[in-house]
Amino acid sequence: MAHIVIIEDEPDLAMGLRDNLEFEKNTVAHSATGVEGVALVAQQRTDLVLLDIMLPDIDGFEVCRRLREQGYTMPIIILSARSQEIDKVRGLELGADDYVTKPFSLRELLARVHAALRRSDAAGATPAKKTVFKLGDRQVDLVRQKIIAPTEEMPLGYYETEILRVLYDRAGEAVPRAELLEKIWGVGVYPADRTVDNHIVSLRRKIEVDAKNPRHILTAHAVGYKLVL
Repeated sequence: MAHIVIIEDEPDLAMGLRDNLEFEKNTVAHSATGVEGVALVAQQRTDLVLLDIMLPDIDGFEVCRRLREQGYTMPIIILSARSQEIDKVRGLELGADDYVTKPFSLRELLARVHAALRRSDAAGATPAKKTVFKLGDRQVDLVRQKIIAPTEEMPLGYYETEILRVLYDRAGEAVPRAELLEKIWGVGVYPADRTVDNHIVSLRRKIEVDAKNPRHILTAHAVGYKLVL
């Protein structure tokens, strides 16, 4: 049983999600506004957040930023009708773990929720490896899920952290996209092929001095990506 917060202003969608999640024996709290949603997370144990972008007060991006800034590390899955890559990358940059475009398959969303909760449980049950390393003037802390730059700290989402962990373990080698998908997302919950690429774009914006001319996260053409320390 998980404790899930839904932050969504479409009442029919929120009710449908709530009914299905509660049918699976989860406890669910719902808010139709961003400010109230942040407060709900603070009031109770929260294992996962389903977050809409278009809210009547602050938008979902700001909600995500506030939650990560306050130190919450639970999975955040963004639900949005905005399907442009720039919106997906922005959500990932702010620390979201997944981005699902509306309209979506309920079965697919529930599969992503289950996968995110399993990963979160596994991370809590396994002692974290103390992995801290430097990339240029940035310090990467995979335990605290942060990029520490000279003037700011930036949160890492779960998938960004795991991509960096795999690339760091294989530093200097080209890691195929298919291998990243299988190791991190799992065969049963394959996302679209562009999912890895969107996370890489987000990581480059946090790590590289010039994201368009990367020095550390390089593309291995027709293969995948490699990390240069």
